[in-house]
Amino acid sequence: MQTNKSFADRIDWSLAFILFLFFVVSLIAISSAQTAGQYGANFVPKQAVFYIVSIAMIGVLMYFDPDQYKKTAYYLYGFGILMLILLMIAPAGQGQIGQPINGAKAWFHLPFFNLQPAEFMKTFYILALAKMAAAHHEKNLVKTLKTDGYLLGKIGVLLLIPLAFIMQQPDLGTALVFIAITLALIVVSGISWKIIVPSFGGVAALGVLLLWMTLNMQEFLTSKLGLQPYAFARIYTWLDPYSYADNEAYNLIAAMNAIGSGEVFGKGYQGRQVYVPENHTDFIFTVISEDFGFIGSSTVIILFFMLIYHLTKITLQLKDTFSTYVCAGIIAMITFHVFQNIGMTIQLLPITGIPLPLISYGGSSLIGNMLALGIVFSMKFHHKNYMFGNHKEDE
Repeated sequence: MQTNKSFADRIDWSLAFILFLFFVVSLIAISSAQTAGQYGANFVPKQAVFYIVSIAMIGVLMYFDPDQYKKTAYYLYGFGILMLILLMIAPAGQGQIGQPINGAKAWFHLPFFNLQPAEFMKTFYILALAKMAAAHHEKNLVKTLKTDGYLLGKIGVLLLIPLAFIMQQPDLGTALVFIAITLALIVVSGISWKIIVPSFGGVAALGVLLLWMTLNMQEFLTSKLGLQPYAFARIYTWLDPYSYADNEAYNLIAAMNAIGSGEVFGKGYQGRQVYVPENHTDFIFTVISEDFGFIGSSTVIILFFMLIYHLTKITLQLKDTFSTYVCAGIIAMITFHVFQNIGMTIQLLPITGIPLPLISYGGSSLIGNMLALGIVFSMKFHHKNYMFGNHKEDE
């Protein structure tokens, strides 16, 4: 028997409250970061507008049910690929729509804001990947190593298409996000561990080999594989930052100094003394740590834990395979973003251009993440509850 809920009861108010807390933290952190005067602009009102736009977008997204997202998944994936193609061929001169920023041609420069297609492509990719895996299991009711291997191959093709365009920008950080999403979906899609273990082992071995070649065979990687010097510099500065303190490792050393100087309670709001470039975007965690210390930074990490834990609860409540896969992909995306962004500021991981979700300044990043969370809101809103746990998959 299906239980009836009112419109208001179907909205996930717990998730909405968690996002409100992120909104508050984001505005406080960005406001404090601006005291460094890096750009001479006030980013707080812009971030507030991005949040308002995101909230309106979530309201629209909740109107559509999971079946509609499933039907449009491949179309959205194709639209995302088209955007990446248009970005690749866009004029890249000074002041033109495709002008690179920090060496990466990753944004459309529009009159009022910059649009980064890859941020939206992440969600489109999750939808397409979830649809492919769900459809594969519906067609192949009896699982074998052959059917699992076929699914793994299809996933690989779906990944390589956007990955090829993103690496052309080049944007290694975003490429790693796509890989993290893929690995998570491979695990939850039920592919046999007889395939997963050798595959993951091979990927790990390849990573170790590339790291060794980066340290010992730079000329070969540059001439034969086309890797750019910036990739080598990030590895060197990660492993030995103080040997490159005056150039490539300046950001990392400044970030670690800022985080350490906050100690337990921090220096107070706008009390920072360590200059960290890009501290309102990729290095926003250093602002939180220096201003509010270990207590403040731990609170932010706990807030992310609350978000991921709540998303996991929603995933376990959903009944249809497609929705479960979508939510799992979104959890993987956000988790990797948080781990990579915070990890790079404390030398746990190499520096990549990955913002801290829902806190760093940036319209594309924020709206892209809220797009994904809006789909979660929709799936929870349209989820049907059944008494006694007796149910069929949602129509």
